[in-house]
Amino acid sequence: MALADFGRAITGQALDTAKTSMLDAIKGEPAKTAAPASAPAQPGDLSGSIGSVILGQIQAMQKSLKEDHELVVQFRSGEEMLRILEIFVPSPQVFVLSGNDGQQRLTRIVAAAASVQLICKVLRVAPGGTPVRLKIMTPSPRPAGDASHK
Repeated sequence: MALADFGRAITGQALDTAKTSMLDAIKGEPAKTAAPASAPAQPGDLSGSIGSVILGQIQAMQKSLKEDHELVVQFRSGEEMLRILEIFVPSPQVFVLSGNDGQQRLTRIVAAAASVQLICKVLRVAPGGTPVRLKIMTPSPRPAGDASHK
């Protein structure tokens, strides 16, 4: 029993570290030390963290999949249901969701991260089939002295 508790604690720490690293990568900021517990949260911080929490949850679900399972991520817009295959994060507050509609047409949705509601299902892949993995892309941080963006 103690070994299971130890495993849960390590898994929790790994997820927290991954979530923090992802948020830093999205924001393009270097790693920083934890803020003191007494520091109040800034109102603007919430919208940036919502996107990183959503992405962290999706990545954790996908990482824990067995080889014969896939994570199906869907987005509903009115009557239309889209299967999302790629999430691009141009900024911490914006997601660009790319996927296929019911007729297999490529569709993109640009939305505020705070307003995105995704449906996530773990499904078994048909025998002989290859599981589809969701692709999450974040911009790579630019070095401070990078002159290539003039």
